[in-house]
Amino acid sequence: MPKTPLFKTSAPRALGQVLLLTAGLVVSQGGAFCSQAVAQVAPPPGSASPAAAKAPLPRAWDDARLSPDERADLVLAKMTLHEKLQLTFGYFSTQSDKPASGVKNFELPKEGLPASAGFVPGVPRLGVPNQWLSDAGMGVASQQSKTPRLRTSLPSGMAVASTWNPELARKGGAMIGNEAFLSGFNVLLAGALNLVREPRNGRNFEYAGEDPLLAGMIAGNQIKGVQSQNVISTMKHFAFNGQETRRTTIDHKIDEQAARQSDLLAFEIAHEVGQPGSVMCAYNRVNGFYACENDWLLNQVLKRDWGFKGYVMSDWGATHSTTQAANAGLDQQSGWPFDRSPYFADALREAVNNGYVSEARADDMARRILRAMFAAGLFDKRVNGDASATIDYGVHAAVTQAAAEEGIVLLKNTAGLLPLSKRSRSILIVGNHADIGVLSGGGSSQVYAHGSPTNGMIVPNEGPSGFPGPKVYHPSSPMKALQARTSATVTYLDGKDVQAAAAAAARADVVIVFAEQWLGESADARNLDLPGEQNALIAAVADANKNSVVVLQTGGPVIMPWLPKVGAVLEAWYPGTSGGEAIARILTGQVNPSGRLPVTFPAATGQLPRPAIEGLGTMDPNGHPTSNYDVDGAAVGYKWFDKTGAKPLFPFGYGLSYTSFDMGGLTVKAEGRGLQARVVVRNTGPVRGKAVVQIYVSGQGWEAPRRLGGFSKVDLKPGEKRAVTVPIDPRLLATFDVEGRTWRITGGGYQVTLASSASDPIQSVNVDLPASSFVQGPADVRP
Repeated sequence: MPKTPLFKTSAPRALGQVLLLTAGLVVSQGGAFCSQAVAQVAPPPGSASPAAAKAPLPRAWDDARLSPDERADLVLAKMTLHEKLQLTFGYFSTQSDKPASGVKNFELPKEGLPASAGFVPGVPRLGVPNQWLSDAGMGVASQQSKTPRLRTSLPSGMAVASTWNPELARKGGAMIGNEAFLSGFNVLLAGALNLVREPRNGRNFEYAGEDPLLAGMIAGNQIKGVQSQNVISTMKHFAFNGQETRRTTIDHKIDEQAARQSDLLAFEIAHEVGQPGSVMCAYNRVNGFYACENDWLLNQVLKRDWGFKGYVMSDWGATHSTTQAANAGLDQQSGWPFDRSPYFADALREAVNNGYVSEARADDMARRILRAMFAAGLFDKRVNGDASATIDYGVHAAVTQAAAEEGIVLLKNTAGLLPLSKRSRSILIVGNHADIGVLSGGGSSQVYAHGSPTNGMIVPNEGPSGFPGPKVYHPSSPMKALQARTSATVTYLDGKDVQAAAAAAARADVVIVFAEQWLGESADARNLDLPGEQNALIAAVADANKNSVVVLQTGGPVIMPWLPKVGAVLEAWYPGTSGGEAIARILTGQVNPSGRLPVTFPAATGQLPRPAIEGLGTMDPNGHPTSNYDVDGAAVGYKWFDKTGAKPLFPFGYGLSYTSFDMGGLTVKAEGRGLQARVVVRNTGPVRGKAVVQIYVSGQGWEAPRRLGGFSKVDLKPGEKRAVTVPIDPRLLATFDVEGRTWRITGGGYQVTLASSASDPIQSVNVDLPASSFVQGPADVRP
């Protein structure tokens, strides 16, 4: 979600303008104050209905032995219409004194938590708790303030996806869910998994890669972990929120079959695994309708076909109507006053009273919210204000460090340059504040790290003065961590003087260049190059010293013109609040790298389905530029490269190790309507390591030659051998029949391939499958 007011200015906004909400001031980069005349909201935040003065009723719904559905129905039967609809309207919980027009002010709700994402009043008369909402998927985020919350940050979503380890994702979710609960929040805006259709997307770092199975498993397990801590997690942004350029107006066109086999399949899997209490609908339009008033997405796909029992909340500024949105499946307007009007306040009450929205629909909206609260335990274990002093930051640091270590991907390692030799006497570190910290991504997901100064900043903000800034570094120094693990002399240069860096590099045994690509919400990268003069810096250093290592901290793929010159490359992503320790442990060999790419690294932007980002140059703030997702359809990422025959810089699933593995003995058998592959894996190298078994499947009439059918990560000591079984979901063998709303497997021959990446097959077997059709549900495969 954004923290930038999205109402219109007095003049058209130029591309790239960003609105700033900080220190009580809302301005655009152009300097214009922003306002929008709308009706005042009634009742005020935290108010209760007149019935609140009555004596408390017996609370049969407090019986935890009853199902969430039964409990929700019991409390719903006692609620007035006013109380039901009070649950459907959420406030932004951050104070700002401007704009001071008196009609659309950013006011902290009376019971809200300051500098947080949102607040929804409960019903004290019936014991219905308030909802306190926090951003986001990497940890307990905070709005920019003089004293932001300081909490633990996981590595970026892309880094967690690079672990290919759903259990680590679950543990990370539980960690941030615990910090949310102890910080006074019971709703966390986590669970982000929009597929990487656009590698330049400014929010790719929040997401879980380009493949439906991998993204769904990683995000679903994070959601599951969050909700284990009596905190509701969202699943977002539903759906096709694939870019930040013109995100609030762009209309993504996509055929339903392609949609079901790509982005929607990722959400479907995450829903089945995580059972999120809430789904956050996206900003953009899909096939002509805003995602938050899109009957096909919300009523037909999500609620009817998938059986989603929770509630749909809007993104902050993504609600555009009252009756249309309510009838199309939106259950809660979030983050007033980011929308143009308080659509679900008095207007919704009026719409129900006059019949434009039925009382049954109003009941359904409240019931869904209540059910999610019961299912996640919000009634049974209630937040009790700020208990953050009891957070075990030491334990949590170990959780985020483990995720960072498994998410770091070794992309190149010439002649065993890594791990660093103990014979090295001098190591030069160059660039990007690696002497004091590691980079994080910008926007609403920004976590200010525990251990930072009270303002959360260890480096004066080098990013934009407004949203998605500030540009934040976490205080986990790669240099200090490396110094603690080597007897070599370790020195640092900032790299701003390229010639000086090259001269120093020539005198060192090893040079480690830290390169970065800072991305944030609300803007996309202009290209896939490292910003500024970093490419020139790396090339100059590598020319001076062949023992050059590049550590990348990026939000997504980048192009590497200097790749042939350097000896080793690590992709560390945004590695979280223990990232410096994790990087140093990988560099020195304390930890064997086991990350695998969850996204394809193109060799050039010309290889992409859309070489130019769609919507660029569209200046009309009320216009709706069109984006044609039918160009790639379900052939997202590596599938596009397979389909077009383009050779990527690094393929999906790629990653090196300090040891070697032998994988083979592939056998495949039927398992229900799907398949089960069996592989024997042996560590044939000198050190302990983790192998990622990747199983790809090929069929007829698909969007591309192959799909990831299943995966498993296995930890092996030197010489250890293990048999690994990998289930293959039948949907990954099928195509979606739109007319029948079923998955159909065409009878005939299929190829199952064991591979070390999408481009590196090891062994294949052929199987015959009978024709079948089915509906995939959360618990089983139904005929």
